[in-house]
Amino acid sequence: MLNKLATYGIVCLVFIGVLFSFISPALALGLGMLSGIFKLANEDLVSISKPFQKYLLQASVVGLGFGIHIKQAIAIGSSSFFITLITIVCVFIIAFAIGKLLKSDRVTTILVASGTAICGGSAIAAVSPSIKANSNQTSISLAIVFLLNAVALFIFPSIGNYFNLSQEQFGLWSAIAIHDTSSVVGAAELFGEEALNIATTTKLVRTLWIIPLVLIISFGTDSKKGFTFPWFILGFLGAMVLASYISQIQTINEYIVWGARKLLILTLFLIGLQINISQLKKLGFNILIVGVLTWLILAIISLAYIINYL
Repeated sequence: MLNKLATYGIVCLVFIGVLFSFISPALALGLGMLSGIFKLANEDLVSISKPFQKYLLQASVVGLGFGIHIKQAIAIGSSSFFITLITIVCVFIIAFAIGKLLKSDRVTTILVASGTAICGGSAIAAVSPSIKANSNQTSISLAIVFLLNAVALFIFPSIGNYFNLSQEQFGLWSAIAIHDTSSVVGAAELFGEEALNIATTTKLVRTLWIIPLVLIISFGTDSKKGFTFPWFILGFLGAMVLASYISQIQTINEYIVWGARKLLILTLFLIGLQINISQLKKLGFNILIVGVLTWLILAIISLAYIINYL
């Protein structure tokens, strides 16, 4: 009885914290993981919420599509197309090379690479169902990505000032090298208004790469079992079209995006509940090394390119 009351209390506090922006994605996941590891949550909640996590994550991804306008996406996407494509390919090559060397879990490596290459938690949320990742693999991947997000949020503005980056340079660099949109916006906002505008738009355009990524990964992983099309990606694309051309939707799309981000954060808490000590020991810390090294290499190479060629 006491355990159930404690569970409901934790969930209510997290819900209120998410609603009023007191809880970030990293904190929500961390609270969920702590609740799972120390068994603060009732097992009924853990088991009941598990089947719904995939659908909640997919709904969040679709909702984020309302934050992207097609014309804006085409204009900025065309100018950053090649650097985006090159960095995405390089991230997967680097992650797989390090993962193979360290013999890390293959599915978790794909998730970490996806989050590093494109848009953090949103990419992991989109890819997870396509490769049939379990809650443990998804949780570990999200934990690594959001941990590095938190680090980047604090150190990127200082690095930008140290190298005397322009607003345009920093905006592009943060959009490429920081995983999640929330941390990109936070870091760019600290650097300057122009950097914020460039970083936000570039990151949203980069999010579109979720579509080909999920299709490629789905086809590759299901090639022997029959191709499973990720239908929610069509919802993501449809949301972008509606937000761009339907005036009635345009008046409320910012609220839809707001709701999608809140839903994603709340879902991260539920995902964190699935983590326990035995699962952490099973995967080990090799995947953490994969995530950190892949991110560091991406950040250094992209910074060098931006300093020398932009």
